[in-house]
Amino acid sequence: MQLKESGEMYLETIYVLNQKSNFVRSIDVCEEMGYSKPSVSRAVGLLKEGGYIIVGADGSLNLTELGKEIATKTYERHTVLSEFFEKLGVNAETAAADACKIEHVISDETFSKLKDYLKNKM
Repeated sequence: MQLKESGEMYLETIYVLNQKSNFVRSIDVCEEMGYSKPSVSRAVGLLKEGGYIIVGADGSLNLTELGKEIATKTYERHTVLSEFFEKLGVNAETAAADACKIEHVISDETFSKLKDYLKNKM
């Protein structure tokens, strides 16, 4: 199953919520993302079917190794891009919104070069 941008966003959200609490439920994802329960329920089903998450008997959402790999990659891109845009003088809200769009389409090569550049220049 090829994961789309929305799937990456769900995984990233579960990852971030899991950093705050070891128990993440669908309702937590609803609240964090501002999506309806049916939308999140459908996404959770697709992510489970794709092998990206495991839903516990208690309703907890847990990332599989594959899910965690994608989530951490997406989250790293988001944080690096946000910080970069802010250093350029973009306000934090706009920087985060733009990073959220770009994190899904930037190539591994370009992101790697950007990280190297930032490490050496900033």
